[in-house]
Amino acid sequence: MATNKEILRLAIPNILSNISIPLLSTVDTILMGRLSEVHIGAVGIGSMIFNFIYWNFGFLRMGVTGMTAQAFGQNNDLKIAQTLGRALIVGFFVVAVMLIFQKPIAALGMQLMNIESTLQQELLLSYFYIRIWAAPATLASYVVMGWFFGMQNAIYPLIWTLVLNVVNIIANYALVIHFGMEAAGVALGTVIAQYVGLAVGVFLLFYKYGSLLQLIQLKSILIWEEMKSFLKINNDLFARTLCLTIAFAFFYSQSSAGGEMILAANVILLQFLNWMSYGVDGFAFASESLVGKYFGAKDESKTRQAIRLTFIWGMGLSAAFSLVYWIFGIPILNIFTNQPEVVAAAIPYLFWVIVLPFAGGPSYLWDGVFVGMTAAKDMRNSMFIALVIYFASFFFLQQAFGNHGLWAALLLFLVARGLIQWILFSRKGMKLT
Repeated sequence: MATNKEILRLAIPNILSNISIPLLSTVDTILMGRLSEVHIGAVGIGSMIFNFIYWNFGFLRMGVTGMTAQAFGQNNDLKIAQTLGRALIVGFFVVAVMLIFQKPIAALGMQLMNIESTLQQELLLSYFYIRIWAAPATLASYVVMGWFFGMQNAIYPLIWTLVLNVVNIIANYALVIHFGMEAAGVALGTVIAQYVGLAVGVFLLFYKYGSLLQLIQLKSILIWEEMKSFLKINNDLFARTLCLTIAFAFFYSQSSAGGEMILAANVILLQFLNWMSYGVDGFAFASESLVGKYFGAKDESKTRQAIRLTFIWGMGLSAAFSLVYWIFGIPILNIFTNQPEVVAAAIPYLFWVIVLPFAGGPSYLWDGVFVGMTAAKDMRNSMFIALVIYFASFFFLQQAFGNHGLWAALLLFLVARGLIQWILFSRKGMKLT
């Protein structure tokens, strides 16, 4: 049976590596928070544009993890290797498209995010046109990290992520504080860190799995029937993630429409949600690995045990985040910015980030279960329904409650995701497709 020890062996490194990810945006927000609310908003919007892009191609990690974990459970080395090869080919194609169409992407991003301030536009563009060159390293890292998770290896992603984030923090601090590069410095620091991280990841990949990599053959990777099966799962994951990024892009857009102060306050408060989501995702990633392995081995008992235990641990961590935000919420706000007016603007909405971890935790944990089962179609459907609920609740609540209505709609979106996924699993059980 799946045990607590087995789950924690995967989850603890995942949590450590995951929470270092929002540490980057936290440091960026702190650095910009020492400049002005315009800088906070510009870098927050710029980060959201890239999140919108990268989250949409997060299927490269999720799909690889689920398929690799199932192949691992089946002891199928050839399938393990070919999954990595196919994902890298798809990733390189996506990168080429991004770099070719970078100017239209930047223009569309500014339009959708309601950027009207000339200064904010200038800061955003200086950030965007530098950070876009991190795309090859970023998407390659999605693929290889997802493959490591599928191989039940959470230590290598931890090493990789820690190196990347330490380099990023040092580079950002030096470029912003010592060289005065402002938003451009944050972007350049990210580019430098992504390529350093990729170099570490490639070294670890060849060091541990060199013999498996020899099984990757271009001719067999490009067999259409095999590639078609790979793309089908990833198409559904892409649609699911597109809905998720639309939800958060809409949140940023409506925040921006509320003015520079509301945007700055919401950007900071979303850092609270990011910390929670990446922390709880540590158990979701453990679920992806274990559920995928046992589901691939057709061991229903161990699969269900893995799901039950990851939910116990994951919801315990969600409750801990809620408690920390309740007790230390205002001091944390003062860490993000030294501008009293921004803190004052954020305090009335602090309640929402206290409630969100416990209310939204199940949606993140169910994602891990569904990824492990490669139940991409059901992930897509549940996300689409939740997005409809999100928009409907926003247009009903925002008119009467303003920014509180926006936060309430986001809460309902997360709760709806978790509830719908639970219903789908309860009805279909181990037969999710």
